[in-house]
Amino acid sequence: MHLRSLKNHLSKYLLLYVLLSMGVGLAVGYPAAGFVHTHKGMFTTLTTVAVFLIIYPMMINLKMESIKLAAKNWKGILIILAYNFLLAPLFGWLLAHGLLHDPMLSIGFLLVMVVPCSSMSIGYTGLAEGNVELATVAMAVSFLFSMIAVPAWMSLFAAQYNMPSPTWILIESMLTVLIAPMIAGYLTRLLLMKRLGEKKFMQLMPLFPSISVIAMFLIVLLIFFMKESLIVQKWSLVLWLMIPNILFMAGTLFVVTWVDRLIRLSYEDHMAIVFAATGKNNGTAIALATMAFSPLVAIPAATVPIFQIILLVVYLKMAPMIRHYFDRIPRKAMPVAGKGDA
Repeated sequence: MHLRSLKNHLSKYLLLYVLLSMGVGLAVGYPAAGFVHTHKGMFTTLTTVAVFLIIYPMMINLKMESIKLAAKNWKGILIILAYNFLLAPLFGWLLAHGLLHDPMLSIGFLLVMVVPCSSMSIGYTGLAEGNVELATVAMAVSFLFSMIAVPAWMSLFAAQYNMPSPTWILIESMLTVLIAPMIAGYLTRLLLMKRLGEKKFMQLMPLFPSISVIAMFLIVLLIFFMKESLIVQKWSLVLWLMIPNILFMAGTLFVVTWVDRLIRLSYEDHMAIVFAATGKNNGTAIALATMAFSPLVAIPAATVPIFQIILLVVYLKMAPMIRHYFDRIPRKAMPVAGKGDA
């Protein structure tokens, strides 16, 4: 009972805790800029651990057998790929062309738009009681497609730059944020089911989403703690980047919600799709920008979390309203994965 109360409390005050994490990150990060620079490797490792702890508990609640069913949802997967590799780059190009006049900033902004699927998209989907299995498969497929799509789009956007293929970075990211938590979660589930039995395991289930939420607060704090000096030094640039970022996030959320309802997707599938289509993998984008271009190109990727977190959490808080919006119409029959325990 206490575990479920904790889960409900964190869900109710999610936005408040996110804003608090952002504020603490900035406040503590300001006087500790030198310490952060000196111990950059340690904080990078801590961020990786936090990302792992967001996904790992969700995987404990996930029945691996359901992944096979989700993979049959080819329509949902194709829709996500269309959003990630057609809508996002084209919409991003329109915004960059109209609002960003610095070529390096434009390339950085477009790089963020092309790199799909934030590792937190699965966590958001789970918190919204969406189709976690579809979100997991979509993330894996999007990563595979991005190995070809990212260099292709970036060669069109920035042909004058010699951008290497990000294949190994993407593979490493996929192993870190998807495959490793999935294997660990599956093994943990088997162990707990064997030791506790199904009844006690079901009583323990509310704990895992709570761990994911707390880990999300930690990674938000770390992002703002580590990037505090950049945000303070480039505050005017951050403010200007706010315009295309907010327009992209809000526009994509609106379009995806409207289209998904138009084609009569279920609420569960929509939540998996909307978070996979809107959330961007900022860590990978920052790594690519630093490797292929210059620190200036990394600024858009470093500042996107400011707007991405707020808008996605607000959308998450609107989940009951969105569920009602999707439940008002009859749904087309689609191959929908069994949600298992997620």
